[in-house]
Amino acid sequence: MPQNINQPSNQIRLTNVSLVRLKKGKKRFEIACYKNKVLEYRSGVETDLDNVLQIPSVFLSVSKGQTAPSQDLARAFGPKTALNDIIMEILNKGEMQVGEKERHAQLERVHNEVIDIVAGKLVDPKSKRVYTTGMIEKALDQLSSHGGAAHKADEGKASGTATPTNVEASKDKAKEMPIWTGVVTTKSAKSQALEAMKALIAWQPIPVSRARMRLRVTCATNILKQAAKGSVKKEVEEEDANGEGEKSTGTIKDRILSYVEQVESQDTVGHEWEVIGFVEPGAFKGLGEFMNGETKGRGRVEVLEMAVTHEGE
Repeated sequence: MPQNINQPSNQIRLTNVSLVRLKKGKKRFEIACYKNKVLEYRSGVETDLDNVLQIPSVFLSVSKGQTAPSQDLARAFGPKTALNDIIMEILNKGEMQVGEKERHAQLERVHNEVIDIVAGKLVDPKSKRVYTTGMIEKALDQLSSHGGAAHKADEGKASGTATPTNVEASKDKAKEMPIWTGVVTTKSAKSQALEAMKALIAWQPIPVSRARMRLRVTCATNILKQAAKGSVKKEVEEEDANGEGEKSTGTIKDRILSYVEQVESQDTVGHEWEVIGFVEPGAFKGLGEFMNGETKGRGRVEVLEMAVTHEGE
């Protein structure tokens, strides 16, 4: 007959797990989770803890199957803290440990998502056509491999025109400009895509600009010719600085059109004026704030297309 193997009561063997670790009170605590479920829980996709945890226990070492004594948990988290609250704290604040294959797959997923977002938001400034994901990926690889300041410094050395003053000026400028060092798994794809776009626009490894937004702006006709209050102070200051005596202020209509880079159409229907046009993404927030502050609910901005691009040859 096979002999029974005695296993300590506080040892539980688990395999094929993702670990989440949290150091607190000079002790390191771990929980055992199903693979891929931790990220889904943290992003809000998964809400049921039973689908996240392999076992509702806190460990000192999952690999050794050693559960955490209640005394250690009480000293670290407080004697009145419930086990479920301790698990939630570790799950939300802890560091996730994943295997090499899983880490690589996760990095690849985020990388592809970042490239797709950037490729959909940037265009060639002249043709307004989108770049392929391959061209965007190559441009970002160029930025991450060279680095902005180092790349510019190398160009100065190669040309033989770099001087100490120019080198220092280049370094100062490079510090102010956004740098792209590659995709990481600790940030969302959306935030990293914004960083990538800023770096591409700043360094221009290929000619790029943000794709314009297509908007519809409507406003009551009886306030279009009113002076824009937000523009009075700025324009008066500019005229005083130029030494000009006249003080002309823009109307609400003038200010609205100043945000529009290219007007597609203008029309007046009844008591409402409407303009459809293309706006740089960076100007969208300013236009929205101006409309809210100046029209007092009698004007609105509607997004027709988030990113206007031309595809194909």
